[in-house]
Amino acid sequence: MLTQPPAGPALAARLARALARPAAQQPRWPDPRRTAEVVAALHRAGPVVTAASTARLRTHLAAVARGEAFLLQGGDCAETFAENTDAHKTANLRTLVEMAGVFADRTGLPVVKVARMAGQYAKPRSHDVDAGGLPSYRGDLVHSAEATSAARIPDPGRMLRAHADAARTTALIGRLGAGALPGAGDVYVSHEALLLDYERSVLRLDDSGPEPRLLSGLADFLWIGERTRQHDGAHLALAELLANPVGLKLGPATTPEEALAYVRRLDPHAEPGRLTLISRMGHTRIRSVLPPIVEKVAASGHEVVWQCDPMHGNTYTSANGYKTRDVDAIADEMAGFFEVHRQVGTHPGGLHLEFTGDPVTECVGGACALTETDLPTRYRTACDPRLNAAQAHELAHRAAESAAACLEPRKAVLR
Repeated sequence: MLTQPPAGPALAARLARALARPAAQQPRWPDPRRTAEVVAALHRAGPVVTAASTARLRTHLAAVARGEAFLLQGGDCAETFAENTDAHKTANLRTLVEMAGVFADRTGLPVVKVARMAGQYAKPRSHDVDAGGLPSYRGDLVHSAEATSAARIPDPGRMLRAHADAARTTALIGRLGAGALPGAGDVYVSHEALLLDYERSVLRLDDSGPEPRLLSGLADFLWIGERTRQHDGAHLALAELLANPVGLKLGPATTPEEALAYVRRLDPHAEPGRLTLISRMGHTRIRSVLPPIVEKVAASGHEVVWQCDPMHGNTYTSANGYKTRDVDAIADEMAGFFEVHRQVGTHPGGLHLEFTGDPVTECVGGACALTETDLPTRYRTACDPRLNAAQAHELAHRAAESAAACLEPRKAVLR
């Protein structure tokens, strides 16, 4: 379903074909008619972000791809309706802005700030059933995290609440940027393009680029995850049609040839910054897996944004049963990312982190010396463990040092 102005019949047909492809990680709505009604209501509700905002982000990401800026993206693993308070969102935004300041001060380059916010309500899962025998929690966009059979029934009406909350979030960003938190005014919003009934609801024609495409009004930046990047799948086919800048998560099984195929498909006109490749290899594998991928893509002439997600490849279950991540492992993957790009001679575009400004105890290590026994104290995440503000700031300083070291060879050439 497309908002006005209408797309031409050829583009509408391409969208229909894309959505007809196999789609992984989708809920089984119990009432298709109700789902169609919700999608229609979302279509009438209008966009969460403006076309002008998304266009500005495209320009900024082109600068990142050219090595003239850095990209810092982060926030909650999964937004929840209960935690969607102004206080929580402000704390997350403040952390993002302060981390960006660390990068800018140390490297001397501008930092593009993108929040995992105003739409990050759906999550892919490895298993359909959780350890308690219930359908796995797939995010508040689908159902409740409450551990009952009734709460886990998918409810399409939740898409309406997510849209309304997302619109309130972007309004909050604007207010903060004009007052209490000036750096927030330059923050863009993003989420994983996972739930296709939600993603297809607010699309409009964009004919400002090399070909007519569809502009999502739900976020400035959308990414396709590791579990939904099937070559014959609906998610990748939808991403091909978007005018928004898009990201693609690449896990350790990705081959250089596969990465190049993704690049040619998602960036057919070789637009700098159109595509962000987000490596999530794990700290023990990034130094061996990433270099041939970077070399292959760089040799193709496509100017992509290289981004590191050092969170998802370093998750483990603690001895006391909590899913967690170690700050040192995260830092080591970041260090490996910067080392690879320094060796290859490419620009390490930025980081993609899961964190919160709240004082949670979900990741171990760091200067605050959290241990596994501390995890139950304030373990609040709805899905994966997040860095707290202190841990996030510490990693920003460590990453900024590595980023600055990558810039030194270029500065030497200029001198």
